[in-house]
Amino acid sequence: MGSAHGRTPHRVAVLALDQVIAFELGIPSRIFESARGAAGEPLYEVATCTLDGGPVTTSSDFRISVDHGPELLEWADTVVIPASAHLAHVHPSDPPAADAGPALARVRPGTRLVSICTGAFVLAAAGLLDGRPATTHWRHTDRFAALFPRVRLDPDVLFTDDGDVLTSAGVAAGVDLCLHLVRRDHGSAVANAVARTCIVPPWREGGQKQYIEPARPLAEAGPGTAAVRSWALEHLDEPLALIELAARSGMSVRTFTRRFREETGSSPGQWLTVQRTERARQLLERTDLTIDQVARESGFGTAASLRLRLRGRLDVAPSAYRRTFRAVERSG
Repeated sequence: MGSAHGRTPHRVAVLALDQVIAFELGIPSRIFESARGAAGEPLYEVATCTLDGGPVTTSSDFRISVDHGPELLEWADTVVIPASAHLAHVHPSDPPAADAGPALARVRPGTRLVSICTGAFVLAAAGLLDGRPATTHWRHTDRFAALFPRVRLDPDVLFTDDGDVLTSAGVAAGVDLCLHLVRRDHGSAVANAVARTCIVPPWREGGQKQYIEPARPLAEAGPGTAAVRSWALEHLDEPLALIELAARSGMSVRTFTRRFREETGSSPGQWLTVQRTERARQLLERTDLTIDQVARESGFGTAASLRLRLRGRLDVAPSAYRRTFRAVERSG
């Protein structure tokens, strides 16, 4: 058996399913094969297999051929299942989720199991995530939760680590997870060296909540509280008391609160916090306003309040969020 700490390289098998996403498929080899010991020796050996040893299609306009079939899983110390384009849209009893079951049965006890993005659907369909923490791409967390209620889904994190079973969120979160494994196996110095080689940050602050597309307000038309919501969106920088919003709607506070919840699914206070957070995100991404100015313009009043709310919703500080997304905006 290969060891992450011994002289024999730790053996990593990557299981490519039909419609595999090429980016995620390449992450394990790129990260693990960049890890070197003190004498320059490789710390991991990575090989790729398919369910039958034959070629598979990708989500792009090419196919890939591999040298191994499912027997490779018996050889591995770690098995990685990258994302497949249609995994999030099939039922657990349908191929390829069901087809992967017999292949995964060949995995030796004690082997580490890893999924990237929708690869978590395969582990969950095989019952390997029951009672365990897991995550997947934020676009698919609702469906995942509905299909696999026994899994302790965390839709907010970049990855989960439950010892011998680890899962990542979508796309580049697979890089975060593989770097985490290198760090866990060999320490921060080796992981940092890999990050430098691959020109990626060794650790990203926050979770995947910060990457979810900003919420768009519902169409503000018609009866009920719609007109008041539309007005509130234009006055988020002002104090907006519940009694004032109710008066503008011509309703009592009680009736307004009930109607508001019926139409939006949340209380007026919760809705305002969400809208102010989204306004703050836009200002952080698109303007050079200071954090104090962003706090005032979005209605949070103080930088401390903005930091508290952004931490609560996105698990990241305003300055860190701006560094990530303002740079993207400028480069675009």
